[in-house]
Amino acid sequence: MPVHSNLSVMAYGPGDLRMEKLPVPEPGLNEVQLQMNTVGICRSDVHYWQHGRLGSFYIKNPMVLGHEGAGTVTKLGPGVKHLQVGDRVAIEPAYPLNNDEFCKSGRYNLSPTMFCSATPPYHGQLSQYYVHNANYCFKLPDSVSSEEGAFIEPLSVAIHACRRARVKMGSKILICGAGPIGLLNLLVAKSMGAAQVVICDLSTGRLEKAKEVGADFTIKVEKDTPQDLAQKVEAVLGSKPYSTIECTGAEFCVQAGVYATQSGGTVLLVGHGPDLVSVPLLNAAIREVDIRGMFRYCNTYPVAIAMLASKKVDVKPLISHRFPLSRAIEAFEITAKQLGIKVMLQCDQA
Repeated sequence: MPVHSNLSVMAYGPGDLRMEKLPVPEPGLNEVQLQMNTVGICRSDVHYWQHGRLGSFYIKNPMVLGHEGAGTVTKLGPGVKHLQVGDRVAIEPAYPLNNDEFCKSGRYNLSPTMFCSATPPYHGQLSQYYVHNANYCFKLPDSVSSEEGAFIEPLSVAIHACRRARVKMGSKILICGAGPIGLLNLLVAKSMGAAQVVICDLSTGRLEKAKEVGADFTIKVEKDTPQDLAQKVEAVLGSKPYSTIECTGAEFCVQAGVYATQSGGTVLLVGHGPDLVSVPLLNAAIREVDIRGMFRYCNTYPVAIAMLASKKVDVKPLISHRFPLSRAIEAFEITAKQLGIKVMLQCDQA
């Protein structure tokens, strides 16, 4: 029977979020049509809703939000061979449009020409039906639920972060920020062999969740200087951490990360804050502390699926709220107020 309904979550501009019915999209060459099962709400989705922009990307035309999704294949476009109707898949939302030098070197996330769900001008996944490049749809094993599949996008951020932060067996790690990305970095760092992980945040509730899912130590940030926080980190660990994974974007945490990290270690900047940040650069330079950045992820989806399938990483405790798609606006409001950890929208329960 033909499908005519495609309820979608649309951002029109600052503060303007609507539920609308759009045409059901048809798959083109090397594409698949998906009935969306579960989509997580990211802070970037909230930012587009509240501000109508994110960084240099502006909403000029109404845009469907959502890029943390899993769905079921309902139709194959021409050329698709590795998927079948009925397959459940996780969707890697960003992929290069040209086979440029970054793609050839394996770092396709740095390609200057990218398609990315829920990034203007491209629609996202918060719909009943969505179409995506089949090569960036990864089949989920029976042991991985669709909710876990929707976690693979932010889990990929954490995998890429821990790789870039040089997390290794037996290392001590500082994570700044106990939001969803900080907590996922905690899970991944522990699974990669980190001996001890300390995580800091302003929120007592989030620190309690961090302790629940495996943090060895937690530190509530109060009226500290960056140097004070660094000293607290060293005190609980017994030495400076080998790596700091900074997930807030706050200047205070960037500075604290530099002061806290051991000589020869790594500070990885995951959180996106202001364009210009004051950094104790001389302190980092004379101690050979590497300050590294990252952008999204690459070559992580098979690893993330294997982690979930093997139960080496359990993301389920991070799900705090579930809503049917029809209650998306309520779900966005809860996310904006930071009342939970990860809010999931069940798009097949519209």
